[in-house]
Amino acid sequence: MERLYGPIKDYAWGSRSAIAALEGRPVPSDGPEAELWLGAHPGAPAVVEHDGLRVALPELIAADPQGWLGRRVCDRFGKRLPFLLKVLAAEAPLSLQAHPDAEQARTGYAADQARDTGHRNYVDPFHKPELLVALGPMEALCGFRDPARSAAVLAGFGVPELGPVCAALEAGPAGLAEAVRTLLTWPAAERAGLVAAVRAAAVAGPDAELVALLAESYPADPGVLVALLLNRVRLAPGEAIWMPAGNLHAYLRGTGIEVMAASDNVLRGGLTPKHVDVPELLRVLRFEVLDQPVVSPRPVTDAVVTWPVPVEDFALRRVTVTEGGPEVTVSVPGPRVVLCTSGGVTVADAGGSVTLATGRAAVGSAGAGPLTVAGAGTVYVATTGLS
Repeated sequence: MERLYGPIKDYAWGSRSAIAALEGRPVPSDGPEAELWLGAHPGAPAVVEHDGLRVALPELIAADPQGWLGRRVCDRFGKRLPFLLKVLAAEAPLSLQAHPDAEQARTGYAADQARDTGHRNYVDPFHKPELLVALGPMEALCGFRDPARSAAVLAGFGVPELGPVCAALEAGPAGLAEAVRTLLTWPAAERAGLVAAVRAAAVAGPDAELVALLAESYPADPGVLVALLLNRVRLAPGEAIWMPAGNLHAYLRGTGIEVMAASDNVLRGGLTPKHVDVPELLRVLRFEVLDQPVVSPRPVTDAVVTWPVPVEDFALRRVTVTEGGPEVTVSVPGPRVVLCTSGGVTVADAGGSVTLATGRAAVGSAGAGPLTVAGAGTVYVATTGLS
């Protein structure tokens, strides 16, 4: 194990307290801190304390890919770390977004090479399924809810212009694509009036509160209404949401651990000043009802839990150790990134040991065998999903 230092993304929606407090720095921070990246993605690679020097993790992997990743990972994913671990801290809502599947990412990235950089949707040719585990109370929009419920909510506003959207939703899941397309392609000159009419009509209840929250920052964005077609979930600490390709979602507020395939491909549908490509978003969306978006932790042992996901790019475990208790051994089949989120622990494998305070991280190579954790605290361990 070796110490790992991750860069922080300062997106405007970020918190000025969550990541700073986790790392033991003064609160509030000088500016918003949205995401702490712990991986080898070229968009924000972490740095390793290696042989007395600080070296970018991608450089170490490039110098010895099989040593760091193992033959199975290299054969399956190429000479790159296939997962990325993050801390996400949202003080304001993120954009409505979805991520492509593997084939969509390959074809989209290839097509983008002929476009100017300001109109590109894809920054790499990889898919980006992701899992988010709440560190504290967290709210998010995740997947389409029952269209009949959405139709009833929109109809209840009594805004005549929404009639075609309600009619599409009343057709059930088959009408979801038309409802979303209609809202996202609403004439630009009429969007502010539509959002204002809905905001005025939505006077009580959680849907009214959501409209007010989003319209405050985006008063002329039809994404405010698309948000009403999604499940609104409130996660307790330890609960998670799994977001496969094509799942429309947005984080509203809170702090969580996020692990994903190592990609930064995002197709946005609104609630953002960034580039929005509606046709491309509609191409990648899966217009399916997500009945149960919340994933509960599954015990592995008394000290270890996981959140199973149907991909090989990544797996996540949470390990909890107590003062005076036994050390915990975790089987880790490949490269691993470890983040301490509470207390103080020592993590060790065949490559060495590192003592981690809250907010500190470490990285280990594929050939380092099982991971042991001792002390008093909690760590999250990201690795591949290869069995």
